[in-house]
Amino acid sequence: MADSSTSLRGWLRQDGRKGIRNTVAVAYLVECAHHVCREIAWPMREQGVHVIGFPGCFPNDYAQRMMEALATHPNVGAVLLVSLGCESFNKYRLEKVIRESGRPVKTITIQATGGTRSSIQEGRGWVAEQVEALAAEPTLPMGIQDLVVGTVCGGSDGTSGITGNPAAGRAFDKLVAAGATCIFEETGELIGCEHIMAKRAVTPELGLVLEASVAKAARYYATLGYGSFAAGNADGGLSTIEEKSMGAYAKSGRSPLSGLIKPGDLPPQGGLYLLDVVPDGEVRFGFPNINDNAEIAELIACGSHVVLFVTGRGSVVGSAISPVVKICANPETFRRMADDMDVDAGRILHGKASLDDVGQEIFDLILSVGRGEKTRSEDLGHQEFILGYKSFEPIGPGCLPSVTV
Repeated sequence: MADSSTSLRGWLRQDGRKGIRNTVAVAYLVECAHHVCREIAWPMREQGVHVIGFPGCFPNDYAQRMMEALATHPNVGAVLLVSLGCESFNKYRLEKVIRESGRPVKTITIQATGGTRSSIQEGRGWVAEQVEALAAEPTLPMGIQDLVVGTVCGGSDGTSGITGNPAAGRAFDKLVAAGATCIFEETGELIGCEHIMAKRAVTPELGLVLEASVAKAARYYATLGYGSFAAGNADGGLSTIEEKSMGAYAKSGRSPLSGLIKPGDLPPQGGLYLLDVVPDGEVRFGFPNINDNAEIAELIACGSHVVLFVTGRGSVVGSAISPVVKICANPETFRRMADDMDVDAGRILHGKASLDDVGQEIFDLILSVGRGEKTRSEDLGHQEFILGYKSFEPIGPGCLPSVTV
């Protein structure tokens, strides 16, 4: 067996990070440019060309920061920006950030290029050149300590907290012990677990920060009059947000908590981090995450090379930029949707595997994906992506005690 510390392969980026994919991102900077981006990418969709973007016509610091983080993600090798021309997104700043990261970048402005057909033709030509150039780039050895792994759950049911989520937590424990960086999220689905979680913090100050992040989420959802609990969760056997929270919390495993980050923040070193996805300040932009892919995009913006997705009811989503590993908690769901699932954690319910067995399977699969193996969602061509409006304050000094401890 290869040494797991160097058993992956990656593309080295100028900032020292390594990517497990070498994607060309085609990014729309307003919804009006979305169709042009899709048409540019479609003929090369199986050659690592992915569409991402921000639909809003009005500026938003969060969206700007997210697009900068995503366009310079280690899994991205080149970026085509597509602008209509009259939107408020700061395309000049985004292009400058990408160029300074050492990546090839080009901006097409539809109004200046002459419209849809000419923009598509120009965009396809440039992207095809980048696909050819990136395919010739060599890879380098990459260790687990270079890896960032996120986790999210969606379509949860009564099996999620018994099989899939704790199995993902076991994989997280193995990853953290090997020096990797792991990120779990959704403070709105940790309500009731905040005091338990705080006890795992590496400092008392971080424990208070973790508790405050969940309290903020509770206030946010109380203002909206809605919690992070869908009708499908109830149909699947869950009864309360606290019950759902216990299952969601299990994804974090048992490792000490090294810090709290917000979307676009990069963890400074290996360890376990909580991603606070609930906006700061007054409720202005509606639900914090309008669907699971919004959470996936935020995990990727924090550097996640791979995202573990645990589901009980079933989900078919993947993502642009970073592969999604589907962990199915319910054996009946796995039987119906096996083509979309990577791991059958429901075997635990039937006594055919233990939590440790499935945790090891997830860990091994992450390494295989890091060596180039495609996940089910990748193989099926899933590249879902969504980004909306939010507002965040910078993290405080108590959020990353691991930097100085």
